[in-house]
Amino acid sequence: MDCPAPRIRFQRVSKAYAGVQALDGVSFDVQPGTVHALVGENGAGKSTLMKILAGAVCSDAGAIELDGHPAGIKDARAAQRLGIAIVYQEFNLVPHLSVGENVHLGRWPSYGVSGLIRFRELDRRTRGLLADLQLPISPKAPVSALSVAQQQMVEIAKALSLNARVLILDEPSAVLTPYELTAFFTIVRKLVSRSVSVLYISHRLDEVFELADVVTVLRDGRHISTRPIAQTDRRQLIAECVGRPLEEEFPRRQVELGQVTLHVDRLSHRGIFTDVSFDIREGEVLALTGLVGSGRSSVAHAIFGALRPVTGSVKVDDAIGPFRSPIAAKKAGIALLPEDRRRQGLLLARPVRENLTLAHRADAATFGLISPSRERSIARQRMTRCSIKSAGTESAAATLSGGNQQKLLLARWLDRPYRVIIFDEPTRGVDVGAKVEIYEMINAIAAQGTAVLMISSDLPEAIGMADRIAVMCRGRLVDILDNRAQRVSQESILRPALGETVT
Repeated sequence: MDCPAPRIRFQRVSKAYAGVQALDGVSFDVQPGTVHALVGENGAGKSTLMKILAGAVCSDAGAIELDGHPAGIKDARAAQRLGIAIVYQEFNLVPHLSVGENVHLGRWPSYGVSGLIRFRELDRRTRGLLADLQLPISPKAPVSALSVAQQQMVEIAKALSLNARVLILDEPSAVLTPYELTAFFTIVRKLVSRSVSVLYISHRLDEVFELADVVTVLRDGRHISTRPIAQTDRRQLIAECVGRPLEEEFPRRQVELGQVTLHVDRLSHRGIFTDVSFDIREGEVLALTGLVGSGRSSVAHAIFGALRPVTGSVKVDDAIGPFRSPIAAKKAGIALLPEDRRRQGLLLARPVRENLTLAHRADAATFGLISPSRERSIARQRMTRCSIKSAGTESAAATLSGGNQQKLLLARWLDRPYRVIIFDEPTRGVDVGAKVEIYEMINAIAAQGTAVLMISSDLPEAIGMADRIAVMCRGRLVDILDNRAQRVSQESILRPALGETVT
């Protein structure tokens, strides 16, 4: 009896960009009705391969078969006609249009040659898709009014409207809370039960082991392995991703904690958070966690003087706030690495050297004028210190991988003895190898006596890195868990984060 053809067959697919080999002869199969995870470091070729499958990029060599037939994917429309849909990490939604208009974008039902939209039919079709996803929102609601998690569901509804046989999800959990992620997994499994093949790109290995049936590892544009998830483990996957064994995903840190460095007392911002109080000592890492919308990042911005007006007090050693601006916070000894490095942290179109000196431009100046040669020298030193991989100091920041962009942001602040450093989602969208490097940098910073505030929605990360874990719920700090004597559980964090009574 003949075995059925795989849903997708990649045959020696290759792609190069300006002499850089992004994919080098990648071959593997994806079966119908499976969740097939794709893992590897930033720059391994995962997204490039998926863009080729989705018709956004053309391969240089190789072929793709779909259900045993040559796919011949020349562009995104050809991929859609074949039932291939992709949900990118950066959503492709039009904020001012309605949910229904976004779901059927470019395919609105119309009245014959007039081209006028049949809005009742548009609503009817959209309601069916939203009901299928158990998403209680109106087809007429503007996308701009939706939460990030709801916007992601709209993207998936768009994919369902194409009768997708293949659904590609690129880092879908980066914007979801644990509660939302559980609901999302239920939807993915429902699609798989209908024989949809789901290609799932993620750096979060906990999710891969929970959801995937099969996992493929890419490294440096090459195929390393494809196997059922039951035939591998976390340590093996990490070693295959980075090309070497990692002794520990969360490096151990032995630091003697000193005096209180940061003291936050009854800090409030009307309508966002209320009466937030905590201390951080010299050498301590305090993780601030909670669901999206709980006020975590807003607290960080208020401490850094980037959110006004606030009440309460912030004290760094002898400097007393709240600080009126980030400049005042910097002078008091506070640094902040924002959550959205691409929009809030980096000048993507500018060279690496400018990004590395942005926080302290005077370092590269002579008599008040920036010296490009001096700036390049400083940039090279900081790139070496933080192991930043780039073609050179003149490369645009946008050309770096996610992990190297994050290290670029970190290196900007390291040449000053800041008393407090705030990391907002320091490893979001970063591969496992770069994560370990960033964790080692955070540990080194704490070892120098700096107080570290780390905001993280990744609970294993918070548990693996922090001395204590502060939990927020609906704008209030509801619990602080001591993680030093005995590691806390994810459940003990989620319960107060969801508003359950702490006993």
